[in-house]
Amino acid sequence: MAPEKKEEDFSLKETSPNIGKGRVSGRERLTSSFDLVEEMEFLYIRLVKGRDLQETINQNGPPYSTSDPFVEVQIGNYKGTTRHFDRKPNPEWHQVFAFAKNHLQALSVEILVKDKMASSDRFLGKISMDMSDIPKHVHPDSPLAPQWYKLDGENGLMARGELMFAIWWGTQADEEFSDAWHSDAAAVSGESLMNCRSKVYVSPKLWYLRVNVIEAQDLVPIEMNRTDPEVYVRAVFGTNVLRSRVSPNKSVNPSWNEDLIFVAAEPFGDPLVLTVEDKVDDLTGHCLGRLVMPLAKAEKSFLPTTVAAEWHNLERVDTTNSEDLKDVKFASRICLRVSLDGGYHVFDEAISQTSDFRATMKELWTPAIGVIELGILNAKGLLPMKSKFGNGTTDAYCVAKYGNKWVRTRTVVDSFDPNWNEQYNWEVYDPYTVLTLVVFDNCHLQPGEAKDSRIGKVRIRLSTLKTDRIYTHSYPMVALYPNGVKKMGEIQLAVRFTCSSLFNLLQTYTQPLLPKMHYIHPFSVNQLERLRHQAAQSLSLQLSRAEPPLRKEVVEYVLDLGSQTWSLRRGKANFARITGVLTGFLAAWRWFNGIRQWKSPTTTIVVFLIYAILIYFPEMILPTLLLFLFGTGIFKYKRRPRLPPHMDIKLSYAHKAHPDELDEEFDTFPSSKQGQILTARYDRLRIIGTRMVMLLGDLATQLERLWSLLSWRDPRATAMFTLFCLIAAIVIYFIPLRIMLILAGGFVMRPPTFRINIPALPQNFFNRLPTKEDLMF
Repeated sequence: MAPEKKEEDFSLKETSPNIGKGRVSGRERLTSSFDLVEEMEFLYIRLVKGRDLQETINQNGPPYSTSDPFVEVQIGNYKGTTRHFDRKPNPEWHQVFAFAKNHLQALSVEILVKDKMASSDRFLGKISMDMSDIPKHVHPDSPLAPQWYKLDGENGLMARGELMFAIWWGTQADEEFSDAWHSDAAAVSGESLMNCRSKVYVSPKLWYLRVNVIEAQDLVPIEMNRTDPEVYVRAVFGTNVLRSRVSPNKSVNPSWNEDLIFVAAEPFGDPLVLTVEDKVDDLTGHCLGRLVMPLAKAEKSFLPTTVAAEWHNLERVDTTNSEDLKDVKFASRICLRVSLDGGYHVFDEAISQTSDFRATMKELWTPAIGVIELGILNAKGLLPMKSKFGNGTTDAYCVAKYGNKWVRTRTVVDSFDPNWNEQYNWEVYDPYTVLTLVVFDNCHLQPGEAKDSRIGKVRIRLSTLKTDRIYTHSYPMVALYPNGVKKMGEIQLAVRFTCSSLFNLLQTYTQPLLPKMHYIHPFSVNQLERLRHQAAQSLSLQLSRAEPPLRKEVVEYVLDLGSQTWSLRRGKANFARITGVLTGFLAAWRWFNGIRQWKSPTTTIVVFLIYAILIYFPEMILPTLLLFLFGTGIFKYKRRPRLPPHMDIKLSYAHKAHPDELDEEFDTFPSSKQGQILTARYDRLRIIGTRMVMLLGDLATQLERLWSLLSWRDPRATAMFTLFCLIAAIVIYFIPLRIMLILAGGFVMRPPTFRINIPALPQNFFNRLPTKEDLMF
């Protein structure tokens, strides 16, 4: 009998890491700079420069030759090497080495100066130091000053030259930590070392570039006898192209008054290129003039309407050899209003998962309300992501984003249980924001181009966190693949949200979520999504040019750029979310229906008496409702969530997704599939689309029936309804409203003995009202 498959644990676990030197219980507030991570000790060696590093034949003779010196630091089995300099006896390195103390077994440190052209066992000089003699640097003391040290030769003889360096014991709080060569990456060499280092990145400032195309004058058509050209404007900014509509007045003086909007990132490099074209077909047109405008000339404004319109002369772009155009005076011009709108927030993330809502212009920013601090401690049980020398290995690093600040931890090479213990913080301007952290496998430690592999993602919404509390939890790293959902390991984080003023924090809940421009001159949903895609591509391009680069696949995964693609799994999950919200209303209806059915006569009588009291004392309705809500909130306090939210595979329907659905979700766009697979998916999509069309049709039918009450499409039905309204108005005028409501309540809650289970008269009348469905093909 085959053993049962062990079910993976995707739950969130509370942990008790040794952070804050053991003084943190999970609820204390500490003030030291690195109190959210476990302290790690490193042996730092900062090699500055050398002097007179050359080999000699004897102690008193002249130098034999100028050497190609480099330095090799040896501590037991660990070895770090500087770059070498060709024939330079006085080199300058300015390199820092960091050896993790928990990996060191040696009792001394050897610093050897070697010649690149000599054999590996020879050296120009060396310096040995006992571990017990190395001083300790305590943050935030000033850095330890480097000193000159004389080199010792072989057999205890004095060698030529000196070496300037500093050596000390420190922690990850040391200022040299991020730029150091780490023993965790001892297997990495050359330029790949840069891809291992921890760095902080800042997103470039993003603007909405608004091009208001107003009108043009004195255009010269390609065909001289054409009096009604179909003219439109084509705008190109970077790789993005937009087209205006064809001018409604078909003449050589067309007008549009249309906005074309792009996303521009500082510093502005690409110019804005506008061409006025005469439409030939749906894809092409004859160019009637061109304008190239650097963005340095665009005005930055809070309101797009404050920018003055200007006339610009068009350049002729002669794409033909027409003799008729050579003698024609070219004086075409176009009227534009070009502005960089700083009153908007430029979305680079999905609106529901954004980490910042501030406008582009700093003058519109409100003061910060607090700080979010993140301690990235370690990961456990990571799966092998690639093969190395026949064995599976993982070189993991983390990237976290909040606002315009991105942080990247160092890469821990060849470890399934990496320890980072790095701490970062961000200023907070709104609690309804999300901190996003992703874990990747570094695939750029060896020569060759490859994409870094996803390991998992964590999102933390700040509004779900209590202030001044340290949350220490182990989050499951979950990844979705074409063959199903998989747990890639767990990552341990420490999070703390602190605010300077509780009043300012509560006040943000009363403020508009977005800057005012989003409400004064709003964008459509389709516009926002298109502009978000532009912003994400612009950020990806800018951050990939940093050193070390934050690569495109990382930026797109953090920003969830592919979340808008077709996914049957996500559609089922969203339907389940709607059903879950409606479950409460269905439960309330079942409770009320049980009262109507007199399952508990005592409860039914009490409810009816309360109803009658509220009808006779209507001023008690609102207070009673508010007291009920207050009591419900107090009752549910004991059941409040104790853990911060995390990625839920059940909510995402990742555990129930069919392999074919996942294969379709991971398919490229346009699809790479052919034949029967593509046909089957298209047919399935048609079935789903048919159900949606039927659902929309049923909704439209009910709304049209409601509208038909007074439309006289059915004269008898409308006459009956209008007569009913007249009679009801007279009856309600003479009979008090409270009596009517009591009678209506008594009728609804009458015992089942006096009830017939057939549709009521109003429902029968409503179902017979006409709709427009019979007019459709």
